[in-house]
Amino acid sequence: MEEEKGESTVRHYEALHCSMRCFCLSAPPMKPEKGGDSGGCDHGGGGGGDEEAPREAAAVKKHGGWKSMPFVIGNETFEKLAAFGLMANFMVYLVNKFKMKQVYATNVLNIFSGTANLAPLAGAYLADAYLGRFRTLAFASLASLAGMVVLTLTALLPQLRPPECSHDDAGAGGCAGPSRMHLGVLFTALALLTIGAGGIRPCNVAFAVDQFDAASEKGRKDINTLFNWYYFSFTISMMVALTLVVYIQDSVSWSLGLGIPALLMLFSIIVFFLGTKMYVMVEPEGSVFTSILQALVACYRKRHLDVEKAVYFDPPSSTPKYVLTANLRFLNKAAIVVSEAEITPEGSAADPWRLSSVQKVEELKCLVGIFPIWIAGVLCFIPAAQQGTFSVLQALKMDRRLGTGSFQIPPGSLGVFSLLAVTLWIPIYDRLIVPAARNITNQEEGITLLQRTGIGLVLSVLSMLVSAMVERKRIHAALLHPDINGVAPISVLWLVPQCVILGLAEAFYAIGQIELYYKEFPDHMKSFSGSLLNCAFALSSYLTSLLVSLVRSTTATAKSGGKSWLEDDINRGRVDYYYYLLAVLGGFNLLYFLIVSSRYEYKATARKTDVKIMGAQKGEDEDGKENC
Repeated sequence: MEEEKGESTVRHYEALHCSMRCFCLSAPPMKPEKGGDSGGCDHGGGGGGDEEAPREAAAVKKHGGWKSMPFVIGNETFEKLAAFGLMANFMVYLVNKFKMKQVYATNVLNIFSGTANLAPLAGAYLADAYLGRFRTLAFASLASLAGMVVLTLTALLPQLRPPECSHDDAGAGGCAGPSRMHLGVLFTALALLTIGAGGIRPCNVAFAVDQFDAASEKGRKDINTLFNWYYFSFTISMMVALTLVVYIQDSVSWSLGLGIPALLMLFSIIVFFLGTKMYVMVEPEGSVFTSILQALVACYRKRHLDVEKAVYFDPPSSTPKYVLTANLRFLNKAAIVVSEAEITPEGSAADPWRLSSVQKVEELKCLVGIFPIWIAGVLCFIPAAQQGTFSVLQALKMDRRLGTGSFQIPPGSLGVFSLLAVTLWIPIYDRLIVPAARNITNQEEGITLLQRTGIGLVLSVLSMLVSAMVERKRIHAALLHPDINGVAPISVLWLVPQCVILGLAEAFYAIGQIELYYKEFPDHMKSFSGSLLNCAFALSSYLTSLLVSLVRSTTATAKSGGKSWLEDDINRGRVDYYYYLLAVLGGFNLLYFLIVSSRYEYKATARKTDVKIMGAQKGEDEDGKENC
């Protein structure tokens, strides 16, 4: 029971904020020494049999365990504080200091966010196949530090950004935008930050798990405790970044506000390297992407074979195996044995690009089967992308004073309301709603994972409807009471409901998807499955950028006087119409999800297929294997 709570905690941690998550993205658990089978990112599983001893010996020899945690958690805390503090208010920096047009700045931020969320796939591959997690973390941390330093220099040195201009110049359109040199420096900084994200996000949590022996009961308990500390450091970092750091950037100095994350990143690297002699170093062994590609190629090469009365390749293995199932049976062709020459005397495939094992085929089926469900997340995360762009622009044109004093809420701090909503909702859901629903539905989770995902999609649509109504009210107030700065006499707290609903939508959808992937994918692919949500957010960021450009170009008609819904001056546009459009797209996405989810088969109910097996371990109980 305690292990389940620990696993639930990390799933909640991973799903809080997609755009800045540190998912455990690395591929299969790596071996610390020859013959080992532990480590990696397998939160609760791990190895077995004769391979536990080498892992234990390696852990004792190279320390690891809690002695190394102050360095690893210290690195994680400082890195997250630096990353969150940098990105929370970045839209304001691009518009106010870099003099970018609002739509252009939106596209820059969306493309950067998408690329930073796709980069961990490459980082996970390099770490697992070539560099190892320690080296990947080291190089990536240095790249992040370099990117933050360059970005800080753009705020510190006037020649690296467009010149300041008066309000009159801005109103007359006389402010100079960024030159090619300015953009070159900015994009160099963002490229370095992307490289850093690509290496840090897939490896940080996995590297921490490597320090414990997941094959032992004590090691699994320690891993659960580790995730509790990670959740704590994550929450603290997020709160400090969205409040203190953002306030310094908005009200004190951008040089100081960007310099603090860079300084924290430097501390993070120092702390990380101080613990070098205490770490368990897991050697790179290979990536899950290779086995998936091999199964696809083998399936294509044997596409003309008949799956009926075929003999399948299922070699013995020390890790948990899966029986061949009847769903997506065309993929079974990859494991068909055509001749004995395809199998070596040692019992392995002579050419893995022509013959895959049943295990690899079932792992591929898990990925193919979950893909239609995953697609629904791309549109679901588009509303989340607005929180860092158009919601910030709305806040800039609203009354941000808190009470009667002079303190103003920074626009980039509004995301804290989403975080608070998720943080408060999770214990209520786990302790009250799930037990009550369990008594009604007889489901272990209270409601199924796909039902939870569907609720998230509904809330996502609702958040856009509320956003549209609030924006309509804001525009109306701005037009009735024109201000020299274009600020509408309406409190910024009107944006809180949409932030709360969006946070709840993410809590239902993202956490539901993480748990679905965790339970449906085999142990060998659990860490890879964590990257799927990051990929969905990445594609949603790219799609948002494309959608913004299309809406801007298609709505600027002669009938509207050449004005589009998404004007650079938000008071001249109709962002509320854009929100309604996103709500409509979300409705179609919900309908699509209902169709594909109704056809989805959970792995526990997958049908086995009666086949002839070649290479099965003697005496193996086929009925004891799990389904995928």
